[in-house]
Amino acid sequence: MIKKSKLSAAQIFTKMASFCAYQERCEQEVREKISSFELTRDEIDNVVQQLIDENFLNEERFAVAFVGGKFRTKHWGKAKIKYELQQRRIDKQIIKTALESIDAAAYQTALEGLLEKKKSQEPDITPQKLYLYLLSKGYESDLIQKVVREVA
Repeated sequence: MIKKSKLSAAQIFTKMASFCAYQERCEQEVREKISSFELTRDEIDNVVQQLIDENFLNEERFAVAFVGGKFRTKHWGKAKIKYELQQRRIDKQIIKTALESIDAAAYQTALEGLLEKKKSQEPDITPQKLYLYLLSKGYESDLIQKVVREVA
């Protein structure tokens, strides 16, 4: 059996820099990826710090990109996005700032669009099921109640 040679911290930094340059990453993702290499905890911390210092890793930038992407492509609501960012151990203040980047009018339009799409797919859907569907997409209860009342 061929033994895998150990990469140096500098080589791992280069790999992680490419990993981060390809798309925005959070620190947790990078740490999980680095842990597959044979490095000590201090070496991992040093690589992560160097990625941060050289701006390959930026949690604020990651959070804004994540929020925008999930909102635009998957039409997730703020609650679901917030939960996913919390699972990635993003700081609460960074999450708050990133969520504020969602335009309120676009958010309302997306919510109404999801409701209309669901109603066209299932014309006989009950208001309760509409509510649960929109809740599962991560929208806030008070906004859902308002749009469901307007349509029902």
